[in-house]
Amino acid sequence: MPRFVEITNVTRNTTLVDRCRIASSARDRTVGLLGTPPPGEPLLIERSPSIHMFFMRYPIDVVFIDKVARVTKVVPGLKPWRVVWWARGARDCLELPAGALSGTATRAGDQLAIADLPLGAE
Repeated sequence: MPRFVEITNVTRNTTLVDRCRIASSARDRTVGLLGTPPPGEPLLIERSPSIHMFFMRYPIDVVFIDKVARVTKVVPGLKPWRVVWWARGARDCLELPAGALSGTATRAGDQLAIADLPLGAE
């Protein structure tokens, strides 16, 4: 059963995602948003300090975070067929619909809070 979380930017007092699926298994991390229709659902990929956009059909906003949920790198509007080889200090990767970051002003150094949603809130 998939897990879902809410992610807020504590530094800027904004909500990044009210409902985000967690990709923790090897399969879920490998597949990511491939094959999903645009704009794509928010997805937090655990243990992924780099990502590729091979075979993706639409751009996404990407936020890399470290083990204490501090933003290490932000990549708005990452286009298909691009790669972020390694985000220094990152442990996880948050994939968002393109444009989602514009309203939150999220940037490197911001502190995020990740809260599990109760079962049934999916």
